[in-house]
Amino acid sequence: MSSSKIGASISSDSVHMKEDELKNKEIERSKVMRAIVEIQNPSAKDVDNSMICRFLRARDLDPDKASAMFLKYLYWRKEFVPNGFISLSEIQNDIAQNKLFMQGHDKTGSPIIIALSGRHKPTSVEEFKRFVTYSLDKICARMPSGHEKFTAIADLQGWGYSNSDIRGYLAALSILQDFYPERLGKLFVIHAPYIFMTAWKAFYPFIDKNTKKKIIFVENKQVQPTLLQYIHESQLPERYGGKIQLVPVQEC
Repeated sequence: MSSSKIGASISSDSVHMKEDELKNKEIERSKVMRAIVEIQNPSAKDVDNSMICRFLRARDLDPDKASAMFLKYLYWRKEFVPNGFISLSEIQNDIAQNKLFMQGHDKTGSPIIIALSGRHKPTSVEEFKRFVTYSLDKICARMPSGHEKFTAIADLQGWGYSNSDIRGYLAALSILQDFYPERLGKLFVIHAPYIFMTAWKAFYPFIDKNTKKKIIFVENKQVQPTLLQYIHESQLPERYGGKIQLVPVQEC
């Protein structure tokens, strides 16, 4: 065997060893975290290990920080979603805007959600928070076995000042980062007009470092080829050069 092949083999083995070490560390620390949260909130016993691990990864495998985050989530869920789900009657104004769609999977098997942000008009912050929670619950419920993350496309075509909603954006970001950690795989921002960057500059400092890594701004000329790198043509909506039609989130 040539020296280059030997080197590649050693490098590959090293990567697998590190992955195994990280996984073992996650398993051990998840046990510590579960013990902490179950003492403080017995309802945590009903939570599966994958959720515990997502919160743990969101806090760099620190059991104490992850436990605090998870206990905050349990309290929020009980208070904000007392019935266990958000009904359409609670989000009628946001649903009527027909701005969020969900269908298809990317090349890794993760489900896809598409937001036509140019259709968004600010409603009350509380209703928008319920709409975001409803939508995230929907896509998490459709997550295929073995998958934890979804891919999002934020299409800002037609976005203007009337669509700007900093309070709503910050509320949505807080829900995603604090209560649905490690669920976002990638976010493609497409057709972003110049005036959007004013809102983006106000919004950007509140995005945590892990989420920032998942955001990809795509130039207008590169939208179709970029999306096709990650999503097969058969799973991409027609408006982006694919073969399927958009399906409103409430119909999924």
